[in-house]
Parts: sequence; C-alpha cells; structure tokens
Amino acid sequence: MKKILASLLSLLPAAALAATSTWSVHPAHSQVGFTVKHLVISNVRGEFGTYKGTLVLDEADVTKSTVEATIDATTVDTRVPDRDAHLKSPDFFDVAKYPSITFKSTKVAKAGKDGLKVTGDLTLKGVTKPVVLDVTTTPEVKGMSGESRRGFSATTKISRKAFGLTWSKTVEAGPVVGDDVRIDLELELVKEKPKTAAN
Repeated sequence: MKKILASLLSLLPAAALAATSTWSVHPAHSQVGFTVKHLVISNVRGEFGTYKGTLVLDEADVTKSTVEATIDATTVDTRVPDRDAHLKSPDFFDVAKYPSITFKSTKVAKAGKDGLKVTGDLTLKGVTKPVVLDVTTTPEVKGMSGESRRGFSATTKISRKAFGLTWSKTVEAGPVVGDDVRIDLELELVKEKPKTAAN
C-alpha cells in the first residue's frame, strides 16, 4: 500500500506541470504596430520588425498565466526613412541608449468567452508604467507539421509623453504629433514541446 501511495504522489508534480504550457511568438505570422495622430487630422502607422514574446499558459486556470515580451526599438518602421531616423533619436525612442521596449505581465483576468485583460509593466525609454491589454484569442489548431498554434489580438492605448517621448511642435491645427498612441498586436504563437528529463 505504501509503495502504491508513493507512486501516486510521485506523479503529482508531473500532473501539475502538464497543465502548464509555454508558447512563443512566431514573427513570420505576427505584427507589432502603433498608430498616432499627425496634425490632429490623420493617422500615421508604424511597426517594429524584430520582437519576441513568451506566454506561459496555465491550462487549468488562465489567471495564473504569465506573459513577457521584448521589442527591438531600433527596428521601428513607418515607411519614411527620415521620420524613422527622428523616431530613433533622443527626441523619441533614443535607441542608442534604450534599444529595447519590454512588457511583463502582473495580472491576467478573463474578459468574456474568448477575451482577456492582461495587466503588466511596460518599459519604454527607461520609464516603467502599468498598461492593460485587451486581448482576444482563438482556439488551438494544428499547423502543417503537427505543431500547436493559437492566435492573439491585443490592443492598448498609452500617453507617449508619460514615457518621456515629449517632442512636438504646435501649428495652427494643433500639435504636430498626438499624445495618445494606440498599440495593436496581431500575434501567432507556437506551443513549445515539453522538455524531457535527461537520462
């Protein structure tokens, strides 16, 4: 009886781990973008070309899940080279001093059937502030090689000035660059294979 009980107890950690899975962002099928007002009349969009992110998903209780992401600020692209150079300068991202933008979740909460509210610390230009991502998810599907994939769409809005990106000029219509920045994430994540114990 003791041997049977010991065997059952030895399975508990494995069972607990089985409820947790790790997912990584697949850049080829993802996009990290932003939108900001120009002269209060039009939207200018940009994106970052290089980034990585990891989701540790608790299958049994999604609120115990965690998210971490890093964006390479040097890869900002608005399709206008002169504007991109200005964005990389100390007036904005100051990529020479702060090459990375990071996010680390502090809370994950359910929001409807397929939605989540992901609260976390966003660090931009050396300033860290809490933000809340509104997230929608898709069911898990199998890829062409049998791998598991899921889709995530997330949005949030930040004040660029709150993160030290204060440059602007004012013309008759108003500020050249708006303060509110909308962040849009379209992410495809791939489930990592569980690591096996070494023999």
